[in-house]
Amino acid sequence: MKSFRITLLFTFLCCCLSAAAQESVNIWAGTDCKAKVKMTPYLAEGDERPAVIVCPGGSYFWLDRGTEGADVARWLQRNGISAFVLEYRVAGIEAFITHSRLLRRGNRYPDMLLDIQRAIELVRCDSSKYHIDPHRVGVMGFSAGGHLVVLAAERFDAFGRGRDVRPDFVASIYPVVTFTHESMHKRSRRGIMGEGSAINDAMADSLSLERHVRPDMSPVFLVNCKDDPVVDYRNSVLLDTALTAAGVEHRYIQYATGGHGFGCTAAKTSAEAATWPEAFIKWLNNNFLDEE
Repeated sequence: MKSFRITLLFTFLCCCLSAAAQESVNIWAGTDCKAKVKMTPYLAEGDERPAVIVCPGGSYFWLDRGTEGADVARWLQRNGISAFVLEYRVAGIEAFITHSRLLRRGNRYPDMLLDIQRAIELVRCDSSKYHIDPHRVGVMGFSAGGHLVVLAAERFDAFGRGRDVRPDFVASIYPVVTFTHESMHKRSRRGIMGEGSAINDAMADSLSLERHVRPDMSPVFLVNCKDDPVVDYRNSVLLDTALTAAGVEHRYIQYATGGHGFGCTAAKTSAEAATWPEAFIKWLNNNFLDEE
C-alpha cells in the first residue's frame, strides 16, 4: 500500500511538471548555425494564447534561469500567457574570470540578438503547434535581458529579417540601457562587446538603447527601482526620455524601493515593487489583449 501511494505521488508530480513546462528545443536545430541555444515552453491552456519570450539577466556573462526565467514563465502561464524561456548566448563564467575572449571570439554581439530574433521567428512559425496567436508575441527581459528585448525592438530589421522578428510588445524590467553615459553597467558592456579593443566608442554608441529609439518600435512596459544597487536607476530614465521624445507608446514605472534581481518574486523585493506583475498584466489587457 505504501509503495502504491509513492507511485501515485510520483505520477502526480510528473503530470504537474509536464503541465508546467514542455520539452526544451534548440532554436537553431536544422539551420546552418551550429550554436545550441535552448528555449523552454510553458504553455497556457486554451487556443490563440498570447506569448512572451522571457530573457533572464546576468550581465551577458551568465543567466538567472530560476528567478528571472522559470519562475517568471510559470507566473505568465498561470495568467493565461504562454511563455518561452530563452537561454540566449552569453560570454560565460570562464570568459568572465579569464578574459579568454582576448584570444578567441567566444560569444558576443550580435549572437544574442540573432538568438532572440530566431526565437520570435520560431514561436510565430510554430504558432499552431503551441496554440498561440502569432500576432501577440512579446518579449520580456530582466537586467541585461531587459537590454536585449529593447534591442530586439530597435533592430528588428537588422540582418534583413524584417517585421517577422519584430516583437508585438516589450517588457523591460530594471534594464541595462546605456554604454556611453556615466550610469553604464560596465560588466554588461564587457559581456556583450568582448575584450580589449572590441570595447570601443563606436560599438558602445551602437548598443546604447537611448541613442537608437525609433518611432516604429513596439510598445514598451518599463520598470525599475531608484534604490537599484546593481544597475543605476538612471538607465531607465534615459530610456523613458528617449521613448517619450520619439513618441513611442510606453509606460514607465519607477519605484522608490525594490532593488534588483527579483523577477516576479514578491519575497525578493519591496511591497511596492512587488506590484509590477499586476501592473504589467493590466497594461497588457488594456492595450493588446481582449478581455476574457
